[in-house]
Amino acid sequence: MSNAWHDLRFALRSLRKMPTFTAIAVLVIAVGIGANTAVFSVINTVLLKPLSYPDPQSLVVLTNTGPQGSFPAANVPKFNIWHQQTGIFQSVAGYDQAGAGLNLTGGNDPEQLQGVHVTGDYFRLFGAPVLSGRTFTTAEDSPNGGHVAVLSYGLWKRRFGGDPNIVGTNIQLDGQPYMVVGVIGRDFVTDTPADLWLPYQFDLTSRDMAHYFIVAARLKPGVTLQMANAELKLAADQYRQTYPGALGPKDGFGLTSLQEMMVGDTRSSLFVLLGAVTFVLLIACANVANLLLIRATARQRELATRSALGAGRGHIIRQLLTESLAISLTGGFFGLILGFVGVRLLLAISPGGIPRIGRDGSAVSLDLNVLLFTLGVSVLTGILFGLIPAISTSRINLSFALKESSSQAGVGFRTGKVRSLLVISEVALALILVVGAALLIRTFMKLQAVDPGFDTHNVITMAMSMSGQRFQKTAGVSQIIRDGTERLNNVPGVTTAAAACCLPLQGGFGLPFDIVGRPKGNDPNTGGAGYLPVSWSYFDAFKVPILRGRNFTEHDDASAPGVVIINDAMAKKYWRNADPLNDRLVIGAGVGPVFVEPARQIIGVAGDMRGNGLNREPSPTMYIPIPQMPDKVTALNSRIAPLWWIVRSSLDPHPLVKPISNALREASGGLPVAHVRTMDEIVVETTSRQLFDMLLLTIFGASALLVAAIGIYGLMAYSVQQRTQELGIRMALGAQASTIRNMVIRQGMILATIGVVIGICGALWLTHFLARFLFGVKALDPTAFIATLLLLCAVAFIAVWIPARRATQVSPMTALRFE
Repeated sequence: MSNAWHDLRFALRSLRKMPTFTAIAVLVIAVGIGANTAVFSVINTVLLKPLSYPDPQSLVVLTNTGPQGSFPAANVPKFNIWHQQTGIFQSVAGYDQAGAGLNLTGGNDPEQLQGVHVTGDYFRLFGAPVLSGRTFTTAEDSPNGGHVAVLSYGLWKRRFGGDPNIVGTNIQLDGQPYMVVGVIGRDFVTDTPADLWLPYQFDLTSRDMAHYFIVAARLKPGVTLQMANAELKLAADQYRQTYPGALGPKDGFGLTSLQEMMVGDTRSSLFVLLGAVTFVLLIACANVANLLLIRATARQRELATRSALGAGRGHIIRQLLTESLAISLTGGFFGLILGFVGVRLLLAISPGGIPRIGRDGSAVSLDLNVLLFTLGVSVLTGILFGLIPAISTSRINLSFALKESSSQAGVGFRTGKVRSLLVISEVALALILVVGAALLIRTFMKLQAVDPGFDTHNVITMAMSMSGQRFQKTAGVSQIIRDGTERLNNVPGVTTAAAACCLPLQGGFGLPFDIVGRPKGNDPNTGGAGYLPVSWSYFDAFKVPILRGRNFTEHDDASAPGVVIINDAMAKKYWRNADPLNDRLVIGAGVGPVFVEPARQIIGVAGDMRGNGLNREPSPTMYIPIPQMPDKVTALNSRIAPLWWIVRSSLDPHPLVKPISNALREASGGLPVAHVRTMDEIVVETTSRQLFDMLLLTIFGASALLVAAIGIYGLMAYSVQQRTQELGIRMALGAQASTIRNMVIRQGMILATIGVVIGICGALWLTHFLARFLFGVKALDPTAFIATLLLLCAVAFIAVWIPARRATQVSPMTALRFE
């Protein structure tokens, strides 16, 4: 222990004597460790931290499986079947994503709330702490179970001042009294933020096949995912027998862990970023190792003297490693601060749609895992960049080291070769990172250039909850759309107003359909497509052309024959050599009694709009007039989605938010609006993940390029310094300055070229891991590779040219006296 303390004190004294070297080494290592800490802190929050529920590893989400993959959605019959699987599940609960919202009324300040519908076992399943009162009883979760609600801690404190007597009182939701039966504790956090919860009150005898909620369950002790999946295969057979034709022969049931479902495809994205920052750290290590090798040349006499006085090779290696660890631990401390502050700042700017990180990354914290990771990386880094210089330096030729001047010490073949190999590795790793960054930059540019199929400029959107009793019939919804559209069109600056169930780029509903008179073969339906109820001015608001046929009009109401407009993608897929305007569609056939309706005449073909994101091609879509929706579909829709208002203005729509909101409140009898966003903002949101990945990899690539350039410059500058006498003699014998300059440039560029070749080979293999994150760009995109090659060669040339120019300024007389 005393020897270790002595080594540490000596190392700190030695580093203090060379503050410039120490500062550069610490800064380079801080950047490398900081990048790793930043990415790991996000991985820790998203992947490693367990969910906040009791026994989270036993929580699973039920899924539908098939040839096209799996998705977590359920209807009432499936929930009923899954609820019966008591052999594998302790409890089963259904819940929605609070899509429709609820209107808190009864006061001067109405507010749209995030109201989540749940089944009775929801709170027990997730271990929700009850602060006051209770949760729902079995009777309250049954049909006609009454109007009851459970409040979240946040809503209870914010709107009701933490009233301890709130339980048993009524609150007004959509004009109806709901009795508060309980308040949930502050520590209960859900993936979908909730202000309050309402009972679903399912009729378990329903044959409604619409999928509009999620089902989670808790496995019994000792039951594995494999065992549960095997049982669910039998449950799928039971479902087919009970509901013939509702489940295809290749379809089935499955499950996945709740955390895995929440994380989704974020896992692979984070691991790619972790690989990138590992490269940054390796480049930093190579750079500092080169600095240590250069520094060691000035210490050859010192180390030789210590060796001559009895210090063994092991002691010298230990001393040099102690200095390396002092640098890496100091760099780790500053890297911890740099990484944490950097990632919080980046997540605040562009959260990238990453789950579990909280608002603007607030859940990302410095816990024990992050601290231990940073400490481990710091120690490993110190050993990594310190071991090679320590071993190389400890091979001392006492006679040579004591005789030679400091300018000639340490210029042997082995030491020079090691430094060259380190620089080559820096260049190769930097090229791989910059190629990856170039591919993601190209992807983001391609996404920005994608035509969404509609005009996003000067369009503002807002949501209105239709969950009130008066909106259970289509006539009530149609009336508010007519009144709202009329009032909005009278707002100065508004050019067009429309309403719809869903917004472009945000996903939507889907239903099967039959083409009247067309044989279906062995398939249950002709096909499936998106299903979007819209108002008559929807296509005008988005400036979407009607390619064939006609647009909707105000006369396409409940008293008129049923009509439907399809998009061009649907026309091309199902009417390749025919005219769709001659056919009729039966929409929702076989889905259940809710969707039973007469056939609709296809009256038009609209231009394609991208409904599920800029990186996805337009899919077949059916548009129907909202006034012609069946009442049962309207009632169902009011529970799972809000009504979206779409308003186009002649100028920037932001100043119009208040008059538009007031007009809609007057038209609806006081209902509030929420989720106010322009379509341009929605476009930005849909590319947030790509922007986040691009920003991070660009930062890492730029850091790697800078550190590699410093490495090349440092090596060449040191080489010029060591060869001062040689260069002076050459110039004294008549060598031209250009010859000297070109010689130094050639030496540096040969190293850079070798690194580039190795880097390209590595990039050709490693970029395939980026393929799933690319859009409109191939993993072997020649533009990205050529641009990176030119950039790296330019940076390397500048890094080499500076010491080469300095070499031409050497005075022969000064060089001959150089020691």
